Amino acid sequence: MKETAITKDNRTTLMANKNSLFRRIWNYKALFLMLLPGLCFILLFNYGPMYGLQIAFKDYNIGEGIWGSSWVGLKHFKMFFSNASALRVLKNTLLISIYRLLWGFPAPIILALLINEVGNKAFKRVAQTISYLPHFISWVIAAGIVINVLSPSTGIINHFLKAIGIQPIYFMTDTRWFRTILVASGIWKEVGWGSVVYLAAISSIEIEQYDAAIVDGATRIQRMRYITIPSMLPLISIILILSMGGILNAGFDQIFNMYNPMVFEVSDIIDTYVYRIGLVQMNYSFSTAVGFFKSTVGLTLILIVQFITKQLGNSEYGLW
Repeated sequence: MKETAITKDNRTTLMANKNSLFRRIWNYKALFLMLLPGLCFILLFNYGPMYGLQIAFKDYNIGEGIWGSSWVGLKHFKMFFSNASALRVLKNTLLISIYRLLWGFPAPIILALLINEVGNKAFKRVAQTISYLPHFISWVIAAGIVINVLSPSTGIINHFLKAIGIQPIYFMTDTRWFRTILVASGIWKEVGWGSVVYLAAISSIEIEQYDAAIVDGATRIQRMRYITIPSMLPLISIILILSMGGILNAGFDQIFNMYNPMVFEVSDIIDTYVYRIGLVQMNYSFSTAVGFFKSTVGLTLILIVQFITKQLGNSEYGLW
């Protein structure tokens, strides 16, 4: 009898919660309707294509379709890791991504801090506009600009080197320079756009904190160190976590438009490898397996960095 009473109580509580949930949805129906198009877009274009992931475990045949193709287990993953090119593309992808993270991640933070310290509003707006502009240029055009600037015959860099008595350097075909050029050109293109979110975070800091610090005699560096940077830390940690998730995204557009056979050894990454094997050679199952491996590593890194961030900071220093 007692157990029956408890079960009835649980059902009553469950029904009450369900009614409460439906009531809350009904009360905010206008907001849920506004959310519906975005939700449908994400389900259709972000989650819908995941249906095709199964061909990583099949020998995909266009005539038989995804469902009709035969299952082969981990065959394509084993092929990738036993391939001589796998180690090279993994190494290049990781190295380029780590270089981007080390140099490219702090660059917009530093730029935002510097722009914030500029007192002249007109100069500040001009500096921001100039730094944003490269973001709106496609990598096809940006790569052309970089190649022309570094040209051994007409490039401004080599003209300068000649003027000071140094022999021209073939930057775009030199394996010692290519990764540096990739990282530097990536920073040039995105640093201004990346600084926007940090400038927004800085603008939300209460001005009274700076006024109090000035009254206490704090210098610009001290105000930056003890007020501005600590206020930006939650945002910095979130962007770092998201950046770690894409650490294997070494930048297909940029590398595809800038690399050449002379620097293949240091520039061939997972994305360009998948493009050649998957689209050019039509080996869809193999390329899907490689892409799936890359996404799994990205998700694992996000979870690890999220855990570490939670351990080092407080609850607001993380994605969830």
